[in-house]
Amino acid sequence: MRDKNIPLSIDAIEENINDIAGVRVICSFCEDIYMLADCLLKQDDITLIEMKDYIKNPKPNGYRSLHLIISVPIFLKDEKRDMKVEVQLRTIAMDFWASLEHKIRYKKNLSDDLQRELAEELLYCANQSAELDLKMQGIRNKL
Repeated sequence: MRDKNIPLSIDAIEENINDIAGVRVICSFCEDIYMLADCLLKQDDITLIEMKDYIKNPKPNGYRSLHLIISVPIFLKDEKRDMKVEVQLRTIAMDFWASLEHKIRYKKNLSDDLQRELAEELLYCANQSAELDLKMQGIRNKL
């Protein structure tokens, strides 16, 4: 909140923070990601606020995942309120890459040259992971 210069109040938090709660769903296949997202968004008590498709449009570093910001009802003692939740859907390969990339990226005391080299290697690995997802989806489709 301080980094974003947002007042420390409940109203400001509800208005400006989209991931007070978060859920990560790991799927076996890319097609499952879109099927599950579609099922989730068809529920009459869930509202899509924002969708970021980093599978069809990967981040420059190679990150892939489908991010949904949704509004879901939560039930409190005396009331029902809508709360924003971030849902991330990714394959096993996407999750593997993202988990390791996160650990590696936050290493300290790396030279600029080494950081660039690692970024290139991580992008290569992300592309290999995406290729693996496509191949596994192809095998599944044959069955």
